Amino acid sequence: MPTPIDTDALVIGAGPVGLFQVFQLGLQGIACHVVDALPHVGGQCAELYADKPIYDIPGIPVCTGRELVERLRQQIAPFKPTLHLGQTIETLQATADGRWSVTSQTGTTWITKTVFIAAGVGAFVPRSLPIEGLQPHMGRQVWFGSQELPSFSGQHLLVAGDGDSALQTCLDAMGKATSVTLMHRREHFSASAERVQTVQSALANGQIRFVAGQPTALHTTGERLSGLRYLNAEGQDSTLACDQLVMALGLSPKLGPIAQWGLDMERKQLQVNTETFATSAPGIFAVGDINTYPGKKKLILCGFHEATLAAFGAATYLWPQDKTLLQYTTTSTTLHKRLGLL
Repeated sequence: MPTPIDTDALVIGAGPVGLFQVFQLGLQGIACHVVDALPHVGGQCAELYADKPIYDIPGIPVCTGRELVERLRQQIAPFKPTLHLGQTIETLQATADGRWSVTSQTGTTWITKTVFIAAGVGAFVPRSLPIEGLQPHMGRQVWFGSQELPSFSGQHLLVAGDGDSALQTCLDAMGKATSVTLMHRREHFSASAERVQTVQSALANGQIRFVAGQPTALHTTGERLSGLRYLNAEGQDSTLACDQLVMALGLSPKLGPIAQWGLDMERKQLQVNTETFATSAPGIFAVGDINTYPGKKKLILCGFHEATLAAFGAATYLWPQDKTLLQYTTTSTTLHKRLGLL
């Protein structure tokens, strides 16, 4: 078993609110680790609103989700948080000394004094085709569009999906894979207009093939994937040969094991004290869309406010003997040192 990681704070969720939580903890002098189910930071902003405009971030008239995430990454850089990406939290248990033991599905364990749940509506996990027999081929011939993909050189590639991830996977494989086929139930895509136009040009030039169909089963030869069975546009059972299959079907949020952690909940959301955004368990805080309280609004800017008060609450919890002082980044030499300005 790997050696547990000892830390003062663990942030679960690397979306905008989770990233801002890192910043506010840093201002309080609290170093932290961050874990997220996605292979990159950004949460919903990176996955659902990457290229869409956001107009209600204070001081920023307009920015895309991707731009907001990048600015938050720059903001937390002075505090050098340790990121653990592509991991989902499975267990959270109290230890005898009043800390929390938190373990991910990979076996990574943190022993932490405080936990900040910034998991939005839950961990985002890639959607899978509703067919049996995928697991033995995962990471060899079957992939999710959200993970790091091989080059597919010399392979017959089949991509299932209709969004930006599916279309970009096809474009990236052109000229490398022996053939590239895009499958969706109809030839109508939910990707950006520019990417759709590029793919349509590739379809017209024969660089990509489109097949309308609904996958029903894998076709295997021995232990290897050799094709995909599907219902075609006429409702007939057909088989399409392929060496590699990428499921680029988007992401879906799942509450996961949070519901089994013994925290007070209301309609699948964590109840909090709005003075510190502490949950019913000592040392555990909840910020962003995962929490609920009277007057709750699911807005990023509200999550930023919650993260600020949670950081102050954590400082009081960690150092109850110290007087918590309100300092300003405009004048405080302490904050300037923490920000790396001095």
